[in-house]
Amino acid sequence: MRYTLDDLLTLMDVLRDPLQGCPWDVRQTWDSIVPHTLEEAYEVADAIERRAFDELPGELGDLLFQVVYYARFGAEEERFDFHDVVHTLTAKMLRRHPHVFPDGTLASRRPPGVDATEVGEHHVKKRWETLKADEREQRAATPPSALDDVPRALPALTRAAKLGKRAAGAGFDFPDTRGVLDKIREELAEVEQALASDADTQVKEAQIKEEVGDLLFAVTNLARRVKADPEQCLRATNAKFEYRFRYVECQLAGQGLQPIQASLDEMEHHWQAAKTTTKR
Repeated sequence: MRYTLDDLLTLMDVLRDPLQGCPWDVRQTWDSIVPHTLEEAYEVADAIERRAFDELPGELGDLLFQVVYYARFGAEEERFDFHDVVHTLTAKMLRRHPHVFPDGTLASRRPPGVDATEVGEHHVKKRWETLKADEREQRAATPPSALDDVPRALPALTRAAKLGKRAAGAGFDFPDTRGVLDKIREELAEVEQALASDADTQVKEAQIKEEVGDLLFAVTNLARRVKADPEQCLRATNAKFEYRFRYVECQLAGQGLQPIQASLDEMEHHWQAAKTTTKR
């Protein structure tokens, strides 16, 4: 037999049952589950990047389980349930895709002969952003901002890219990619100035951290301008660094050495060799 979504919801009900459930699951709260949600999302991304499609159903299931968890919390507090989540999502997608569902209903379709490409991708994207802005304005308790709804819990690089994108959508952007490169050079110069500062240690450390943060933010703007996801870029570089450093460790181990026992010149020699194998 194959289990269904209803079976999954029943499983969660039992896990959370104070008398018959799992003690660990019963203890969980909105806040305690958040780190697991972020971890599961990254594991989905990792499986996709590794093209480990045989692992993907399991990883997607783990991520779906997080949604089921939050829906259960909502039901227990009589706020909402899983069906409300599905309804809200479907209604929002129908609202945001009038070029696909012209009457705003799931049964409606474009007239025959009207191709999706005729609608225009730019028009669709612009309308999407307008609809999202309208939704933010309706929910906002304070004067609406283009930066509303950029989650604070996002990884810093991802959130920086989203903040930059939102600001750019409001017209606050660099004129071109060269302008971003100039900004990066400016921020790098300020890092160097902070490093050379004569301020006392505590003030100097604070200045350095601030300037490094500004430099990283400027780099995320460069990634955005060249249509690259900074989080994905850095994950790829992390994987590349990990491979090369492990290669160095392996080569040194063949000589009976650990990295701490080798000279920088020896490690650099193996590092360059690792770069060659990476390219191949």
